[in-house]
Amino acid sequence: MSTRKHAGATIITAALMLGLAACAPATTPAATQPAASQSPDAAGQVSGTITVFAAASLKATFTQLASDFEAKNPGTKIVLSFAGSSDLVTQITQGAPADVFASADTKNMTKLADAKLLDGTAKNFATNVLEIAVPPSNPASIASFADLAKPGVKVVVCASQVPCGAAADTVEKAAGVTLSPVSEESSVTDVLGKVTSGEADAGLVYVTDVKGAGGKVKGIPFDESGKAVNTYPIAAVGSSRNKELAAAFIAMVTGADGQKTLGEAGFGAP
Repeated sequence: MSTRKHAGATIITAALMLGLAACAPATTPAATQPAASQSPDAAGQVSGTITVFAAASLKATFTQLASDFEAKNPGTKIVLSFAGSSDLVTQITQGAPADVFASADTKNMTKLADAKLLDGTAKNFATNVLEIAVPPSNPASIASFADLAKPGVKVVVCASQVPCGAAADTVEKAAGVTLSPVSEESSVTDVLGKVTSGEADAGLVYVTDVKGAGGKVKGIPFDESGKAVNTYPIAAVGSSRNKELAAAFIAMVTGADGQKTLGEAGFGAP
């Protein structure tokens, strides 16, 4: 082959190789992968303080998650405020300075979405079901949901506007049992407090509350609880002044680390 032909073949081959390289699919850099597949809290990437409003049933897990997040992200501070989801919605609607809201149901989150008070779309991160909590000695001999309606049994539930109360209403209808509670509380932790203090024979709380209480109460599961599964969503509040930090915390909650902590506490997958 002549030198000219050989050079021409070399040029053509090189051109073909360049063309194939240009047509090959690009590899997405790790930094642009979806949040679920990357570390949600890379140290040094976020700073400052945010306030997280969270449902009362999340107190133990979110306290742990906030501590873990701060440890992995020096220079950050997560301030936590716990209450019934409906109370938190009222506070945010009235202008309370929240950066993130985690609700015990989708209904209350929807209220903020409808009011245009969220930044982006809420993400579901956990589920929970009710369980009967009784004192360790179970003085009223509670063994089923129907037993809560027996004469003389002092039962405590959440108020209907609170997620745990709405779930209790759903369970009552599913079981065909009407309860006559001695009190209706504004949060699930208040219900648990009535049981642990001996003021009630039984209370309707979440599975996670019974587990978190350790030996202070005994849990009585019941089949009808499956009729009222609460889904927990989390979202950034539109008025947040540190949206980057809010997004990073949400990423941790919905990511592998958060899901592991929530699962260990008894929460179900979203």
